[in-house]
Amino acid sequence: MRSTFFTSFLAASIGILTCLSGTDDAIAQGVAKGASGLPLPRFVSLKSRKVNIRIGPSTDYAVSWMYMKSGTPMEIIQEYDNWRRVRDAEGTEGWVNQALLSGERTAVAAPWMRGKGKDIYVNMRGEPQQSAGLVAKLEPGVMIKITECNGDWCHAEANGAEGWIAQAEIWGAYPGEAFK
Repeated sequence: MRSTFFTSFLAASIGILTCLSGTDDAIAQGVAKGASGLPLPRFVSLKSRKVNIRIGPSTDYAVSWMYMKSGTPMEIIQEYDNWRRVRDAEGTEGWVNQALLSGERTAVAAPWMRGKGKDIYVNMRGEPQQSAGLVAKLEPGVMIKITECNGDWCHAEANGAEGWIAQAEIWGAYPGEAFK
């Protein structure tokens, strides 16, 4: 009896460890998938002008925050059924229904530099290189629309200006992430 229990316990432990090590490998390789089959984490934006963020994945949970601007970038960090746990550029987290999210990519220019001084800007350039001509100077916290990133630079539009911004100076694309 004792031997059967120990064997069962050992088999279950090995099974759990195998599952956990596979999950760690997937996360380490950046291929973690959510219930939707899409990668986690990933960036999206708010589709609607008014979006409630809830403390849990259901309308039964209280609203903790309301966003009032469509296009606000969000990072999906978890999925449950039709609900997505999101995080904004300031670190606020909560749950939102997937129907209120868009795959359109947006970003915030250097939100970590907000309030650090009057002469701090994020440079938008005509080409994806440091030596390219300046198109605009964006204040930290300005929201931009991203159309592509090459891993170092993102092509963006903000307040009528169009150009390239260093990927390290925005919140809304991962370091080294490339997409069109």
